[in-house]
Amino acid sequence: MTAEQQRLKVNATKKIPLEQWGPYLSERQWGTVREDYSENGDAWNYVPFKQAHSRAYRWGEDGLGGISDFFGNLCFAVSLWNGKDEILKERLFGLGNNEGNHGEDVKELYYYLSNIPTHYYMQMLYKYPQQAFPYQELIDKNRSRSKLETEYELLDTGVFDDNKYFDVYITYAKINKKDIGIRIEIINRGKAAAPITVLPNLWFFNRWQSRNADKKPSIKSIGDECVVKAVHERLGAYYLYYQKPDTTFFTENETNTEKLFGIKNNSIFVKDAFHDAIIHEKNAAALHAKKSGTKFAPVYHCQIAGGAKKTIYLRLSDVNMDAPFAKGFSEIFDRRKQDEEEFYNAILPAHLSDDHKNIQRQALAGLLWSKQYYYYDIERWLSEPDGIAHVSDERGKGRNNDWQHLKNQDVILMPDKWEYPWYAAWDLAFHCVPMAIVDPVFAKHQITLIMREWYMKPDGQLPAYEWNFSDVNPPVQAWSALQIYLIEKNQTGVGDIKFLKKVFYKLIINFTWWINRKDPHGKNIFQGGFLGLDNIGVFNRSIQLHSEAKLEQADGTSWMGMYALNLMDIAIEIAMVDDTLEDSATKFFEHFVLIAEALNQLGMWNEEDRFFYDTLGLPNNTTLQLRIQSIVGLTSLFAVSVIDKSVLHKLQDFTKRITWFEQYRMRNKKFWPNEELAEENLMLISLIPKNKLMALLERLLNESEFLSEGGIRALSKYHDKHPYTVNIEGHNYSIRYEPGDSTTDFFGGNSNWRGPVWMPINFLIIKSIEKFGEFYGAELSIEYPTGSGIYMELSEIAAELSKRVVSLFELDKAYHRKLHGQYNWFYSKPENRNLILFFEYFHGDTGSGLGASHQTGWTSLIAQLIS
Repeated sequence: MTAEQQRLKVNATKKIPLEQWGPYLSERQWGTVREDYSENGDAWNYVPFKQAHSRAYRWGEDGLGGISDFFGNLCFAVSLWNGKDEILKERLFGLGNNEGNHGEDVKELYYYLSNIPTHYYMQMLYKYPQQAFPYQELIDKNRSRSKLETEYELLDTGVFDDNKYFDVYITYAKINKKDIGIRIEIINRGKAAAPITVLPNLWFFNRWQSRNADKKPSIKSIGDECVVKAVHERLGAYYLYYQKPDTTFFTENETNTEKLFGIKNNSIFVKDAFHDAIIHEKNAAALHAKKSGTKFAPVYHCQIAGGAKKTIYLRLSDVNMDAPFAKGFSEIFDRRKQDEEEFYNAILPAHLSDDHKNIQRQALAGLLWSKQYYYYDIERWLSEPDGIAHVSDERGKGRNNDWQHLKNQDVILMPDKWEYPWYAAWDLAFHCVPMAIVDPVFAKHQITLIMREWYMKPDGQLPAYEWNFSDVNPPVQAWSALQIYLIEKNQTGVGDIKFLKKVFYKLIINFTWWINRKDPHGKNIFQGGFLGLDNIGVFNRSIQLHSEAKLEQADGTSWMGMYALNLMDIAIEIAMVDDTLEDSATKFFEHFVLIAEALNQLGMWNEEDRFFYDTLGLPNNTTLQLRIQSIVGLTSLFAVSVIDKSVLHKLQDFTKRITWFEQYRMRNKKFWPNEELAEENLMLISLIPKNKLMALLERLLNESEFLSEGGIRALSKYHDKHPYTVNIEGHNYSIRYEPGDSTTDFFGGNSNWRGPVWMPINFLIIKSIEKFGEFYGAELSIEYPTGSGIYMELSEIAAELSKRVVSLFELDKAYHRKLHGQYNWFYSKPENRNLILFFEYFHGDTGSGLGASHQTGWTSLIAQLIS
């Protein structure tokens, strides 16, 4: 075992398999629902970016390249100043939803380069312009652009021209679990010398003002030494050691009420005091003279020659020591880097190219960096005022008021710690799959956590995300749990049946919620609203139309078919060692058959188009098919399972029941979803029969429809020249192929499902085709691409689709990557060639990255596809 694997083995014995220290600090606490106490629910404007440096948060902290303990009490991050900006660079800047022409968006250049599951080695890179950061220009330009125009990015402003910027590498290397080496390296990429001021910040999350029961912690200097002592009643004592600075500052992590609200401060020692001291030299002497507080920073004024480097070392430890930077201290960074190399060499394929290894490593590094301390108690949030907003009885009836049982205080994988610094139930299910590659124990913990009593509603609903916990996302948790189980079983040779049982019982509760709430007529046809696919519909599927028309969803029904089949597979796996679950496998198999029958026979299949569509039940008892060729109609591919008949020999009751069920249905000429290959001893259970599978694949693999160079589009390109328009009781609704950013305001307008390539959907499609290929083998070949005259087995097609998706990330001979699009001029520079962004989705024609730029997150699934 490698050193990291040995540490993970110890973590696996803990109740919560987590290191006390890690990258748990958010990148954006401002603009979140948790911090919003407004009467109108305007989270983006209640605590906007311009107030973030002056206002103490109530539910968490944020910072640049930071770390914290797992309760977010003591935080460390880096602040910078280039001598020109009006504020310190202490957090990432971006646009609020109302400021961007395509919604919220971070406007910074930063990259997660390294991380391992125990966080004994972590590194991120931040690129800081030497010119004034163009805050207002980015706001003004984006605000002035229409939905039909691209976003105005930081690289468009010219501040990175002529390499006039600093590369700031922030690296953490643990000596042990409570002793952390910190290295800040600043490289001047320009030709001329340039100034930069560096403030490594140590501070406490302010619980003492909003949680009166908490005793105020303190950070104090110790004599004349380069060390401060941080004391917290729960955390204990920690020491921050630092190399000799130019000066040191203390202040309090408390709101500057005078600056923000015109209310006199109790003292000059407020949250943004360092900004005023560095930039305006205001109260600098007093901050230096102060010897204690709740926020501290040593200050380093550096003048770095062109091409030169400055390195600053610090050390955060629970041990009081005399020589924290003794000879050999810097070697810990090399040793932990070696730990990282050995760990990934042990768990990832050895035959990969250097570029593929780099893509995998950065995808997994980003995933590990996305761990965040998330704190939200809705009951307290609704009932306790923040002392700033007007107190209103209406607030108790506000957002998420029916989720008052939800009391979250955990470290959770975030979709993107800036764009989406809050968990999302279906995103998390995808995150856990690549996480299982590096830390299956933590992956199991995460998928189990979302179903615990302080998350799951008493009626069985899972929380969607903080903007609206009652929204409904695809129920992919059972699929995720099964993937995690199989990945770990493949790694170790032993399946964790206890884990499967644990999630199975909770999933049954959630499955029942779906049956009771989303199948109103008991026909096994399901609703669900947008189901995570924001603007995929011709109208907003989460909002009741003006009329009494009722939407019945092909994807809602398909997702539930997949859910039932996944639960059957889990029950079978458990029943192999515990026959008390055998009849549960039968129950979910029979329910799957009924869902499959409904999908195939109750009006969702269009024989002319050979495609599945949503249907609209109109008040006059007629049904209207919404003939939109999108992934809504392709989700039927996802519900597929292959059972080896040797399993059936061991489960005699299950076999007896499905045999009777088959005979009964065949005798009565009812739908039957199974297919068997006697010579292969395999049984295929699929939501769709073979003829419909072939019809869907014909469209899926057509380059003029769904198939792009970078994977499967969310909406067929057919709708580029053939927009779909429907009139519903006098109202016209239209949809057309849009391969890039969204041109609508659906769900904030910051994502688009009307043409781009989405990683999670592509991953599910590829895995499903693999599963079909496992059953059919050489018996079934399909033309790939459609019209090419080249026929391949389904397993070969799945591999080819994987290659297309991976190609988005690959470095070509010109040192370009498709995903970097028009900014390859920057990323082809020698110092930037290995840097990769992991976008939320990708342009349906060019493959350039769109949406959130650090979505690792579900885009880290690329690591699994490469393997």
